[in-house]
Amino acid sequence: MHIRISLPLQTLELFDARSNLLATYPVSTAKNGAGEQNGSYCTPRGRHIIRAKVGAGETANTVFKRRRPTGEIWSPELAAQFPNRDWILTRILWLSGTEPGKNRLGDVDTMHRYIYIHGSPDTVAMGAPGSIGCVRMRNRDIIELFDRVPVYTPVEIVEFGLTSGTWAELGALAKPVREAVFVVEQGVPLALDWDEFDAVSRHVIARDSKGEVIGTGRLLPDGHIGRMAVLAAWRGKHVGRALMAQLIAEAAQQKLQPLLLHAQVQAVGFYEKLGFVAEGDGFMEAGIPHRRMRR
Repeated sequence: MHIRISLPLQTLELFDARSNLLATYPVSTAKNGAGEQNGSYCTPRGRHIIRAKVGAGETANTVFKRRRPTGEIWSPELAAQFPNRDWILTRILWLSGTEPGKNRLGDVDTMHRYIYIHGSPDTVAMGAPGSIGCVRMRNRDIIELFDRVPVYTPVEIVEFGLTSGTWAELGALAKPVREAVFVVEQGVPLALDWDEFDAVSRHVIARDSKGEVIGTGRLLPDGHIGRMAVLAAWRGKHVGRALMAQLIAEAAQQKLQPLLLHAQVQAVGFYEKLGFVAEGDGFMEAGIPHRRMRR
């Protein structure tokens, strides 16, 4: 099980161990944007874990201070008495960074910055930045999430978001990424990249916080996943895994199984982590060694 929080989309997604999407919730991250520095009041990026869970069994709208119930229950009347208070309610998932120098230790330590996923008053808007660093959720959502995730669940906080659609909707956005990766970088002839299956496939694109497209992939009507491409600058930042998780979710909605793909040999390990198994002998495709894989 793992969690992905998208800063551009202001969403929290919960996945099972095979990267199947279980739930999506609106959230509100820092109004100051992304950042790891102590005192920045920004939401930290990168890989984290849930280090501690606080508030099991407490009444919804229970007020916490320093992770302890104050004995108060939030209400509009209480809020009016303390108009400048940053309300932490109902449940707390305390995050700890796992990347030394980025979000762990020193002046960038997420846990020592007291960054939580926590409940908020129902009057707080979700889907837009507004916190002072934490990840705010609706009370009913944090209760549901709290009950589903164990301590040490991985949490990724990323600066990209995903969009699904048809080729007519997303083709013009996906084309430059595919050309940059397949044609320019890997030397695949342009005529081999474009085919009649684009028009009948489901497509997913990843965009950064500026709205620029950084990755893409497609799902064919027969359950084949293909045309997975991520710009070089974004590799190693889990964009590919996010694209695959979305394509797997799209396939589940269409009740497509098994899922099939042709993996470049160097990427077999990546797909194995997502539940795919290599089968048969290797083969050449567009001059690149591949393996067939099934999930």
